[in-house]
Amino acid sequence: MTSSSPAAGPPTLPGSPTAGSPSGPGTAAGSPTPSARPPSARPPRRAAPSVSRPGRLGPLPWIAPAVLLILAVVLWPVYEMVRTSFLRISTSGFVRGPAGLDKYRKLFGEADLGHVLLATVVWTAVVVGLTMLLSLGLAQLFNQRFPGRRYARWALIVPWAASVLMTAIGFRWMLDRTAGVLNTAMTDLGLIDGPRDWLGTPATAWPWMVFVAVFVSLPFTTYTLLAGLQTVPADVYEAARTDGASPWQTYRRITLPLLRPAFLVGVVINLINVFNSFPVIWAMTRGGPSSDTATTTVFMYQVKSTDIGESAAVSVVNFALVVLMVLAFLKVSRWNGEES
Repeated sequence: MTSSSPAAGPPTLPGSPTAGSPSGPGTAAGSPTPSARPPSARPPRRAAPSVSRPGRLGPLPWIAPAVLLILAVVLWPVYEMVRTSFLRISTSGFVRGPAGLDKYRKLFGEADLGHVLLATVVWTAVVVGLTMLLSLGLAQLFNQRFPGRRYARWALIVPWAASVLMTAIGFRWMLDRTAGVLNTAMTDLGLIDGPRDWLGTPATAWPWMVFVAVFVSLPFTTYTLLAGLQTVPADVYEAARTDGASPWQTYRRITLPLLRPAFLVGVVINLINVFNSFPVIWAMTRGGPSSDTATTTVFMYQVKSTDIGESAAVSVVNFALVVLMVLAFLKVSRWNGEES
């Protein structure tokens, strides 16, 4: 009796797929399936995203508004100022032809020009020097913690927020000879025998004008230096105290060098503003008597009433002096040099 066995299938030929093999018909044994890739095949590269390159104008479209503003409010007035100084213009504003260098010859022949230039230099040096010195102290004070510091900082803004012309007129009324508060108070206290004309003579007018100019310049300069002080890391002061440095050594060797950028900004802006200061002097003395209390800016306005071309020549000289003064200061202070 023979045992029954399952029927054997057809013999498997070499190269043909076996039962259960993932290979499909006609696929050699061990070869990859149609869905698989050979190991050496690389995936196709994706197209790189297109990067938009700046046009030929570059950043010019972005800075064009600022450039146009500078051209409109700075360079064009300078051009007109220089052009006017070479013209013969009547006091009513009619151009009567070229004047060549006649207006400059007339200007440098003025008897008061030398005194006005000297007064301008002294005025600028004294006001800027006092402003920076007082602002250093105020900035150091406001950088400390004390009760009411916030209100003290707010109070300092008042002279800056008020109009310079309004402040100068207020001081002129206070110093008035007949109705001034100062004369009344000093007479009642017995400090003076009678009213004095504080703005009538250069000896007393200049100190009062310097006081007002410093008064209106302190807020901006103090806040500029205060911003510089607040950028100094506290760790630096802690290291100085650990090394046994005195407060004066810390201020001289750490605070002042680190405050140098803010200090230079304050000096340069004050040089330009004070040199060109017009409202304070004009509102208080109008440059008088004669031109004894006039700077170049006020002298320019005085000359305008008689000769517009000469007034433009004064403006050109004043502009050149400001540029030279600022460049000389930046050169001496080595504003872009590295600290040793």
